[in-house]
Amino acid sequence: MKTTRYFDAMRSRPDRAAIRDEWIERVVVHPEHQFLQADGRLRRWARIPEARNRWLRVVALADGKTVHNAFFDRGFEP
Repeated sequence: MKTTRYFDAMRSRPDRAAIRDEWIERVVVHPEHQFLQADGRLRRWARIPEARNRWLRVVALADGKTVHNAFFDRGFEP
């Protein structure tokens, strides 16, 4: 999985350390919802059953593959 330095730095936060790489990859490949930001980045969401069915948001760069951010999105409503 390709990542940015920002993602690597954020990964050490306690609230994000439990997010598994396979969950992030799942959202990148099979998003349930997607939004194109004005800066070209892609926001993708998918539910993660293993994490109490919470929504995981993954922000990817314009290439659609490089992960810039990933977190459980408490405010997301499809």
